[in-house]
Amino acid sequence: MRKITQALSAVCLLFALNTTVTAHASSPSPLYPGTDIAKLAEQAPIHWVSVAQIENSLMGHPPMAVGFDIDDTVLFSSPGFWRGQKTYSPDSQDYLKNPEFWEKMNNGWDEFSIPKEVARALIAMHVKRGDSIYFVTGRSQTKTETVSKTLQDDFLIPGVNMNPVIFAGDQPGQNTKTQWLKEKNIRVFYGDSDNDITAAREAGARGIRVLRASNSTYRPLPQAGAFNEEVIVNSEY
Repeated sequence: MRKITQALSAVCLLFALNTTVTAHASSPSPLYPGTDIAKLAEQAPIHWVSVAQIENSLMGHPPMAVGFDIDDTVLFSSPGFWRGQKTYSPDSQDYLKNPEFWEKMNNGWDEFSIPKEVARALIAMHVKRGDSIYFVTGRSQTKTETVSKTLQDDFLIPGVNMNPVIFAGDQPGQNTKTQWLKEKNIRVFYGDSDNDITAAREAGARGIRVLRASNSTYRPLPQAGAFNEEVIVNSEY
């Protein structure tokens, strides 16, 4: 009897140990790694500015030429680029070299682009100052374009302040915007990309970064503040 009892006890102990090991092995990993206050409080040393601060910094300066990039700076234009890729090159970026895409994009597809609120505020401020407004884009030039009218209508730019869009195009190894900023004597230039900031500096202009929306189709997202440039707060929309 004692042997039977000992045998049963051993079996029960083995079953208990096996159950514990199995339960431990099948326990799910944490769904989230979690965080701590140090991570939450961590901030990059970015030179943040507001539209009001930019306006204040321009007080006392006479009217001047100012410039804006278009895509992801004044317009959230990803819908048109998304459609262009699906239509002309679903598995690559080749659509950006296709003249048919640019004809569509520059002649109507911006009707699906969303004006950014930060651009509304900036443009209204510069119109109030009496500045001459230029839009300098890396888009390819087409025989006709409706982008200029779309921008003028979207941002309520009076004719006296508005200039036709400059299509600088894209040339490998060349910052095509620089020459235009110099030619038009643009003193302040707003853009979301690194090329916008470097073009401004090469032209002797003040380059100010606008944040690219996180859901933009233009990837990878740039590192705002990488050149110690001014970055506008809340400018992703």
